[in-house]
Amino acid sequence: MLEPGQLLDNRYQLQKKLGQNSSRQTWLATSLSQQQVILKLLTLSPEVQWEEHKLFEREGQVLKNLNHPHIPKYQDYFILDNLPGSRFPWFILVQSYIDGVSLQELLNQGQRFSESQVENIAVEILNILVYLHSLEPPVLHRDIKPSNLILGKDQQVYLVDFGAVQDKAVSEGSTFTVAGTYGYVPMEQFAGRTQRASDLYALGATLIHLITGTNPADLPHQNSRIEFANLVSIDLGLVNWIGKLTEPNINDRISTASDAITALENKYTLSPAITKHKPKGSKIQLNKTASYLEIKIPRRGIKSLRFLYLIGFTVAFLPQLINIIINSYRVWNFKIIILLSLFFGMSTFLLLLFGHTDLYFDRDNFKVKWKLFGFCFWRTSGQNKNIREIAQENKKVASAPMGVTIELINNKKITTSSLSTIERYWLINEIADWLKF
Repeated sequence: MLEPGQLLDNRYQLQKKLGQNSSRQTWLATSLSQQQVILKLLTLSPEVQWEEHKLFEREGQVLKNLNHPHIPKYQDYFILDNLPGSRFPWFILVQSYIDGVSLQELLNQGQRFSESQVENIAVEILNILVYLHSLEPPVLHRDIKPSNLILGKDQQVYLVDFGAVQDKAVSEGSTFTVAGTYGYVPMEQFAGRTQRASDLYALGATLIHLITGTNPADLPHQNSRIEFANLVSIDLGLVNWIGKLTEPNINDRISTASDAITALENKYTLSPAITKHKPKGSKIQLNKTASYLEIKIPRRGIKSLRFLYLIGFTVAFLPQLINIIINSYRVWNFKIIILLSLFFGMSTFLLLLFGHTDLYFDRDNFKVKWKLFGFCFWRTSGQNKNIREIAQENKKVASAPMGVTIELINNKKITTSSLSTIERYWLINEIADWLKF
């Protein structure tokens, strides 16, 4: 029916179809002023629910009153009665085009988002929500998800698709059409009682998708809470913060976007929303009695490899390489450095993939063994009374693998092999509880 190059209302020339279902179409088009715009079309056929038409109209009305640099701008709204090949009128909403790619497209391409990227995205969306939620009446998006977040060519994040928006009578408890996408929608929204914190839940679920690469609907849930921490190795403070955004009970959730920004800035003070039981899928063996605590941490395999080690290896070797180039006649020095570098790199590689740690505590002493292929290559021991703290290693180094660290009163630190965030938190609590820290 509609084709590229076709002119609508003598003002908008269609360029490319971006999406379509039985009653809707979305097109990239060019206006008379040669600006690229987005056309959203909805047909008023008997198959279209009246509620869908109301949502479409509401989107246009809301966009018309919004003015934020990271939200598409309303351009036009009109009706076509004589669209070729159609017996029904079409409602057309025109909005500004944002040149970029959706986060969902990036996920589909296999991109995984780092901890710092996720935090930056979170802050940008929260700033948009501060604006929307502070309007009178507040505007609730109700459908935050990766496909509705655009990473622009300017590397800024934009919130699009206000087709599920709710903009009135929130404080009066009025109910509206249930909207949103399964996996990102909190329970109160399914019940038609959307609040500001409902958008925060959707944002938290979106961040979980970005970190894990898995749709939150496909992740395990326990007590209605999304379980994701055992799948990632990120800062515990960020895990706790995302957990506060995705609390199933709205009364336990962070309630406003402003509070969420403040909480993120103080993420290390947040209490965890993580179970204290052994993480699901963990292969750590823990035996606990009244007289001893024994922990066997298996090898992490490929999960332990991090780009950080490649960078560290390169940075460590680069000055030597430059020196060798400058003094290229020192051939034997070059060979020695190459051999040492290869030995160091291979050793690190093997330890990361196949190394594991055994810990043993009785009421007076502790022992730690580091093993490779079942053989103990290093061990240490000491008295429990000399333990100052059981903590996590590299607390603020986002991309480094982290383990549990036993810090002694002489400032010596003994660290296990790397663990996922939830495993690390679980073991820290288990050891500290057994030692009565």
